Amino acid sequence: MKLGSGKEWAAVFIDGGYIRGILRDYFKEVRIDYLKLSEMLCEGYERFRTYYYDCMPFQSNPPTKEERERYSKADKFIAALRRFPRFEIRLGKLKKGKRGFRQKGVDVSLSVDLVRLAWSGTIKKAIIIGGDHDYVPAVKSVKEAHVLVKLVYHPRHVSSELRDLCDERLKIDEEFINKVKLYP
Repeated sequence: MKLGSGKEWAAVFIDGGYIRGILRDYFKEVRIDYLKLSEMLCEGYERFRTYYYDCMPFQSNPPTKEERERYSKADKFIAALRRFPRFEIRLGKLKKGKRGFRQKGVDVSLSVDLVRLAWSGTIKKAIIIGGDHDYVPAVKSVKEAHVLVKLVYHPRHVSSELRDLCDERLKIDEEFINKVKLYP
């Protein structure tokens, strides 16, 4: 589909747990501007929408002070994202397992939206910020719908099959972060 400007539409799909882990582990938890990030990644295309997938932090019953603070901080962050134009938030559930907590429904939700938008003809480019091997079948399907797929990833946290499958790749490095970080 095309907008009035004649540009084709792109959508950004952000795995929130992935980007949060990358920012924590490699960039000292720098804060980034998600709207600026989305617009930058869609260069040459009109941004249809940005989809952000995550889970709210765990809270025991009754929650500890730290759990309440962590939940409140996450709730404020999600509320701020919702105020951006053309941002959709998709929240999964946290499940406790033998090795700690795991997100449920996040990868599937991202994959379903990705395939739905590609096969409906809504988008001509999909930009995924993530690195999970679980996205491989969805990316294969999207490419069959003649949609370009760009992967934005950190080299130490990416499935090699996913990286190699995507049409375009962009590494999350210091230069990338400097373009989208929020300054205090």
